[in-house]
Amino acid sequence: MKKITLTALLFSLSLATAFAQETVQVNDASINAGEKVIWTANKSYVLNGMVFVEEGAELYIEAGTVIKAQDGSGNNASGLVISQGGKIFAEGTPTKPIIFTSILDDLKGNLTYEDRGLWGGIILLGKARTNNATVRQVEGVNEIVGAGDNRANYGGDDDDDNSGVLRYVSIRHTGKAVGDQAGNEIQGLTLGAVGRGTVIEYVESFASDDDGYEWFGGTVDAKYLVSAFAADDGFDWDEGFRGRGQFWFVIQGTDAAGRMAEMDGAIGDEQGSPYSKPVLSNVTYLGDGKDNTAQVSGDGSQGLIFRDNSGAEYYNSIFGDFKGQPNAPAIKVEDVDAAKAEQDSRARLEAGELKIMNNFWFDFAVGNTVEALVDQEFVRTSAYFKDNQLVNPQLRGISRDTDGGLDPRLSDASPARNASNQALYTDSWFKKVTYVGAFENYNWLAGWTALSQLGYVGSKADEFVTRTEEIEREQPSQIRLAQNFPNPFNPSTQISFSLNRATEITLSVYDVNGRLISTLANNKGYAAGTHSLQFDASKLASGVYMYQLKTNVAIITKMMTLIK
Repeated sequence: MKKITLTALLFSLSLATAFAQETVQVNDASINAGEKVIWTANKSYVLNGMVFVEEGAELYIEAGTVIKAQDGSGNNASGLVISQGGKIFAEGTPTKPIIFTSILDDLKGNLTYEDRGLWGGIILLGKARTNNATVRQVEGVNEIVGAGDNRANYGGDDDDDNSGVLRYVSIRHTGKAVGDQAGNEIQGLTLGAVGRGTVIEYVESFASDDDGYEWFGGTVDAKYLVSAFAADDGFDWDEGFRGRGQFWFVIQGTDAAGRMAEMDGAIGDEQGSPYSKPVLSNVTYLGDGKDNTAQVSGDGSQGLIFRDNSGAEYYNSIFGDFKGQPNAPAIKVEDVDAAKAEQDSRARLEAGELKIMNNFWFDFAVGNTVEALVDQEFVRTSAYFKDNQLVNPQLRGISRDTDGGLDPRLSDASPARNASNQALYTDSWFKKVTYVGAFENYNWLAGWTALSQLGYVGSKADEFVTRTEEIEREQPSQIRLAQNFPNPFNPSTQISFSLNRATEITLSVYDVNGRLISTLANNKGYAAGTHSLQFDASKLASGVYMYQLKTNVAIITKMMTLIK
């Protein structure tokens, strides 16, 4: 075996550092149907125009990779679209997030949250159901691809559709208008008919010039989402969205902000089914600041609005610190005259398909009474609007400056501790916690978000970590693929994986061009527990390789480095 000396290793690392300066230009021709493409952290990538991961293509992005977008506009606007049948596997870590941002961003703070709309954003398009009669296309993107091109399509009948994985991903300075028509802004993350086979955990949208996130139908679930300083709504859904969410966080800026969340049922025929009816628990939504003295642009007419026949369920959550437009209530449920429409969101409330229960409300500029916060009597007296408290949850800090003062964890004396109604966790997907809101002892914004890296979140954000929460953030899935050991390696390394139940797995190794190098296990059955396989690279050249674990419910990918 060839011995690696310290000098040789340092030389290799110095070469790797130099190699990290390489910039890869990416355009529409870079990722084609059926291709497997790998982006690695020792290179930087620049999106030139709208880039599509086409049907059958797979894009793998290594933890720590930075992708920047050129600042073209209209039909030349830059963005990343995962088309129907394409997949993205962007799997960062708490210390090595994957960052999508503008070419103008030096990642050191030269841009602020007021620098919005510098590029398009990320769009995932799937085959799950919407309440549209036919497949639709994403506005703006359809103008870029042109008539007869289906890469902007979304919708279908597969609610279990899989568009890949987004984990520990920060998306910054998005919301530029795309295509021919004005007003075709896309969000930090746009999700068109994305299915529940897709994994979305620990994703941040920072400084979008439109919404932070928008769902157009679909069933995708998501945990640990951040919408920071969007010029419009923090979260927005339409067209029959029916996913689940837990641990979502909104904070709005003092200059431009819409609603904390806008919940719509449909575009066009509001009676189309399925109705929007997501279920959310343990969210913390903070507005533009109750005492904000700045003139805020954007539609902040209500803190939360439910309309166009949308239902929803909100449990064990915190809403507050909201000024919005003058006299803006906390909640508005659309109540349409019966002569104009058969149904509306009031009908969803009365049918028990809109529930707002066991939440904390605090610091709304409109007033501190239930009548001021909720000016519709049919909402206040509903059996599905109950156990809501007007009480300050005593968050540790709600600063919107880069002074380290953003700390939405609960103070030691917070009444939100031990205040969750655990009987509302009727679905095993939700983690049962004792507290109300998205944070308790651990500030999971720390490290990987722009909020953390740019100084909004203080340096001691993780000083109250508990053992349980630490394990949770390092193990977001019940199926785990560990980092190979040793890494870097020569010539062999151990690859370990953990299964929560007996299942068949395939474990394969690929080179950076996506070519299959070796299959260590091919549809082989393994019992629940932890297993290890040895990979021998004695016949391979030095470089970065990818190893991938596939089961019937998950695909997990990691990178490893061979140095000879």
